[in-house]
Amino acid sequence: MRVARVFTLCVALIALCASFCLGAELSQVVRTLEQGYANLNDLQADFSQKSILKTMRREEKGGGELFIKKGGGKEAMFRFNYTKPKQQIVSNGKTVWYYLPDQKQVMIMELAQLFEAGNGVALNYLAGLGQVSRDFSISFGAEPRDKKGNYLLELVPNKTSPAMAKLQLAIDGSAVESFLAKGKPDTPFPIVSSTVFDLTGNSTRMEFSNVKTNRGVNSSKFTFKVPSGVEVIKNR
Repeated sequence: MRVARVFTLCVALIALCASFCLGAELSQVVRTLEQGYANLNDLQADFSQKSILKTMRREEKGGGELFIKKGGGKEAMFRFNYTKPKQQIVSNGKTVWYYLPDQKQVMIMELAQLFEAGNGVALNYLAGLGQVSRDFSISFGAEPRDKKGNYLLELVPNKTSPAMAKLQLAIDGSAVESFLAKGKPDTPFPIVSSTVFDLTGNSTRMEFSNVKTNRGVNSSKFTFKVPSGVEVIKNR
């Protein structure tokens, strides 16, 4: 009888240890992301970017600062200030300006055109406008967690496009633990890094740092005044 009790206790401890080691369930990690997004109004962060152009066997690196603010409609306002390579991508929620200062050129397009090109899903997940559980089929990566304890998700869009065949996200492990402990999220943007793969196998990885959320980013950040002497190219 005593041996049976000890055996039962051992089994329970092993199960508890296994549960602890495996961490949160997939649904809990997804809820941490989506429910956090529901509380996201604006975002400011530094980012580093690494693109691997598989077809050209080339690697490109960059980085800078980004700002995002939810608009009154379905589109978000955003601004990417690249320090390397030097460029700016700005949108007020309707129009997008792509400024290349070294070439003295600015390309202008409607945000709807950007979405038509297949980048709408990518922008939606980043701005917190979309619902990943609705827009993607989600699973853990080959390794559910990285060495830092972040959860690794692999997302395949329900509607594939040339710009996005697959998306990989690293979700902050401490944000998930807080969600499990409190039953509610306290991190509006728990993404540590994201990697977008296109249909040809090219990939772009972005890592986020110095993230600040809901600080009241001014809407003036998302307007762009064309400098004098700059060529304007309108994409219609």
